[in-house]
Amino acid sequence: MAILVTGGAGYIGSHMVLALADRGEPVVVIDNLSTGFPWLLPPHVALRGGDVGDSAFVRAVIEEFGVTEIAHFAARIVVPESVANPLLYYGANTARSRTLLETAIAAGVTRFIFSSTAAVYGEVSGAPIGEDVPPNPVSPYGRSKLMTEWMLEDCARAHDFRFVALRYFNVAGADPQGRSGQSTPNATHLIKVAVQTALGQRPAMDIFGTDYPTPDGTCIRDYIHVTDLASAHVDALAHLRRGGESLILNCGYGRGFSVLEVVDVVRKVTGIDFTANRVARRPGDPAAIIAKSDRIRALLGWTPRHDDLEEIVRQAYEWERQLAGRNA
Repeated sequence: MAILVTGGAGYIGSHMVLALADRGEPVVVIDNLSTGFPWLLPPHVALRGGDVGDSAFVRAVIEEFGVTEIAHFAARIVVPESVANPLLYYGANTARSRTLLETAIAAGVTRFIFSSTAAVYGEVSGAPIGEDVPPNPVSPYGRSKLMTEWMLEDCARAHDFRFVALRYFNVAGADPQGRSGQSTPNATHLIKVAVQTALGQRPAMDIFGTDYPTPDGTCIRDYIHVTDLASAHVDALAHLRRGGESLILNCGYGRGFSVLEVVDVVRKVTGIDFTANRVARRPGDPAAIIAKSDRIRALLGWTPRHDDLEEIVRQAYEWERQLAGRNA
């Protein structure tokens, strides 16, 4: 018996692997290593390189390790890229998830955790956003994830199959023990970009849009520590193991920070001033997304332990310095 983590050598997936391994759970990872790194994984965790859209390959891994549960993180996640190349996202995120679900159900896997996104909500006025808000994604990325949620719901109605889909807000930070963090060189995550700029790895950073209907004109996001996010997945798995019903839940802290506020915190934590250019908006970026997260706390018993922007930034900064030393 084992848990299959797809995309487990990536940023969020590797933190899920660490959370499971720390609990003594048997884990196997599938990752095509396009944005993942094998060295993020504990040495004893099995890694199988390949595509979750390859049914024969996935079925072989399920049978080899006796997989009974799947946590699905493998996806493309860059909103502007999805706007420019929508079919890439419908292929990577929707079509491959459909194949993975078909393979899992045929192999008798009955419990499934899905990495969804707050991007399914699109432009929503007012905050925080509850799960009762009708989805209205404004980017192909958000649409591709919502389509997978629909497939999960239909599969749960038709088969002996239950799932939890977690709609993430903005994930940031790094493992407090320094074992993993955001490692993709050209990642677009705001905190990573700001930290890299503070370290001189980028000559400057851009602030996309200063005319949004927010207090300082820049986008507002709910930043969640990646370790708290991993613990939410572990809680979701425990819920399904107890026989719990299928759920779609927000995963965020319930308060937001603007881009300018985040940049100021990075300057404070690092003690480094750096250039942040104000440029035009990017397509597909909503003005403000903040989670209403009372359901996940009530239904899963999830308790965040790292809800502090300075801590999130500090650990991201420490990880980036460690990464720079590794790549030197």
